[in-house]
Amino acid sequence: MKNVLFVCGQNRLRSPTAEQVFSTRRDIAVASAGTNPDADTPLTHELVAWADIIFVMEKIHRTKLQKKFKASMKAAKVICLDIPDDYEFMDPELIALLKAPVSRYLD
Repeated sequence: MKNVLFVCGQNRLRSPTAEQVFSTRRDIAVASAGTNPDADTPLTHELVAWADIIFVMEKIHRTKLQKKFKASMKAAKVICLDIPDDYEFMDPELIALLKAPVSRYLD
């Protein structure tokens, strides 16, 4: 089973949507977190170390991840989805933007 972590800034809209959308898959374990200190679930070294694949929503999230958590990243693959902060939680358009690229890496 792969451990999949979804990361955005605040962990309020994009990454929790991704976590919920992919939480029904039986072949992966999912979690989400935010890079900002005031995120609903702030990113931690433990979460980064747990992950086999880390999906970040924007390049700035990858930069923050690599700067602050490099020591914890082990061999985790980091994929930038390039999804801007323009969507509400569980927005159908956001779900569509997540499903195709994420599924491609998980299948």
